[in-house]
Amino acid sequence: MTKKLTAEFLFDDLTPAERARAEQVESVLPELRAHAEESDRTRTFYEPHRETFKEAGLLGLVIPEEYGGLGGGLRDLAAATFAMGTACPSTALAYFFHCSSSSRGILALDAIEEGIFTEEEIPEVKSFGEKVLHKMGTKGELLGNFASETAKSSKSSVFIATEAEETEGGWLLSGVKSFGCNTGVANSYLVAAKLKGYDTAEGLALFFVDKDADGVSERPTWDALGMRATASHGIEMDKVFVPDEDALAIPGAFVKLMQSSRGALLGNQPAIAAIYLGAAKQAYDFALNYTMGIKFHDTGKPVASSPFHQELIGKMTTEMETARLWLTRQIQLESCDPPIKDKAETIQNWRLTKGVITESAFEVAKLALKMCGTSNTTNSGVISRMLRDITMSLIMAFPAERGRLEAAKTIVEGRESAAFTVSTK
Repeated sequence: MTKKLTAEFLFDDLTPAERARAEQVESVLPELRAHAEESDRTRTFYEPHRETFKEAGLLGLVIPEEYGGLGGGLRDLAAATFAMGTACPSTALAYFFHCSSSSRGILALDAIEEGIFTEEEIPEVKSFGEKVLHKMGTKGELLGNFASETAKSSKSSVFIATEAEETEGGWLLSGVKSFGCNTGVANSYLVAAKLKGYDTAEGLALFFVDKDADGVSERPTWDALGMRATASHGIEMDKVFVPDEDALAIPGAFVKLMQSSRGALLGNQPAIAAIYLGAAKQAYDFALNYTMGIKFHDTGKPVASSPFHQELIGKMTTEMETARLWLTRQIQLESCDPPIKDKAETIQNWRLTKGVITESAFEVAKLALKMCGTSNTTNSGVISRMLRDITMSLIMAFPAERGRLEAAKTIVEGRESAAFTVSTK
């Protein structure tokens, strides 16, 4: 009988190609699991994982084969991040942010194919897009993907104040990126910035920044509640020079890439929610195994057989299945061909889906804590780590309350908030 893979909890209909890629993910899970507790305790990304991913070919999981990748899609990425979440959610999150960089290449080539760019723009767009894909696929580089900043806007998910000023042979970048995994451990950073003189999203541009370039510094590490091993403390840039060949600075190009995405922002967002479902699965499995393994002294039956524990198990199972169904539905909306819904409806559904998954995952972790009792409340234990890691999902990207509000506005007013805005100062 064929061995059941971790990914098959999420997808029970893997194609042969998807199964082969899932097997490559499965091969690294023991290594991720072995260093999860240490990484959480030290609040550091376990750097040897970079080579583990590279050797398994996973840094190119969602990169087309012609660019040295494995040719996977959104289903593969969600299956991978879910499986990694059952081993080490922090590493899964860092891996997701690396993989999210691929959209800057794939969408660039898709937009060219769709005729969105002019003949004059195509060479620069194609060159930058292929550079992204070759870095991840052919070269097997680990990337840091930096968009988020400390400043927030009531009108968008991501607010960009980092500025790029044109200079001879390239650009000078100045600004602070407050969050972006793989700080200090990535081979290079992919940075979003606004072109000087622009006050709308038309001025958004993309740049490859060498992590060791003059003017680049890491922000102080922070003692986070959960997801402590993601190296997500961000960077500061002070007039960092980026040559023209490492920039996609055509006004309006970034917005055109977003037009090619079927989902929110630049796509692949459901794969980040899959991490939290994976973390919930880790808590669920630990709690069940633990309570099945200890016995009542008077009856010899497993503690899990008590009415109290069975009530918790039933509730946990319900929450797990609720999250799984919402997640797989969203992935279907963003990956099926032909599309089932238009882009606005797909994004509206994502706003709801993200909240359902994170709240259900947190409920599973809370119930697992109740199941396992005080002996499993040490900070180094699986239950505590998963509870802390999943707590981060309640605020990351946008809370469930904001998602429901924005979905309701779309339903009632037909209005979707912007994905990106820029500083006008």
